[in-house]
Amino acid sequence: MNIPNLLTLFRIILIPIFILVFFSETPNSLLKSILIFLLAGFTDFLDGYIARKYKIITKAGIVLDPLADKLMLITVLSCLLIKRYIPAWVLIVIAAKEIFMILCGVFLYKKNIVIPSNIFGKLSTVFFYISIFVLAFSHKIGIYLLYFSVASAIVAFFNYVIVYTKK
Repeated sequence: MNIPNLLTLFRIILIPIFILVFFSETPNSLLKSILIFLLAGFTDFLDGYIARKYKIITKAGIVLDPLADKLMLITVLSCLLIKRYIPAWVLIVIAAKEIFMILCGVFLYKKNIVIPSNIFGKLSTVFFYISIFVLAFSHKIGIYLLYFSVASAIVAFFNYVIVYTKK
């Protein structure tokens, strides 16, 4: 197991920690949980950087890294919905997209085909991190940024569909 894959596993471990902090009764639990979310985002950046720089990209990493991102994002959006910070349609759209991509990823993986993330997916992820961070400080601005993030996720989804159909 290499360092990028360990960082990805760490990001997966941060998911239940995020949930525990988010729903805790401690002061500033929203801000603290979003800091955990940002830590996950940093490890996402770091594992990708290390994997590319040292040429230790693995098939498992190509699959696990976006899976960790998807699980974290769906978890965060679910928690935000439960506490009524965001409308239900945001979670529905993103969860449907992410679940579909996970299922397609598993199907393609079994056929020995891996479609790595690209700039559209990476930008969409960054937009979500920014919008959720801003949401902790300004609900109105955060919501508008979140809507933009959903639109960027839809664009990324169609880009992946185009890449898949070419393969």
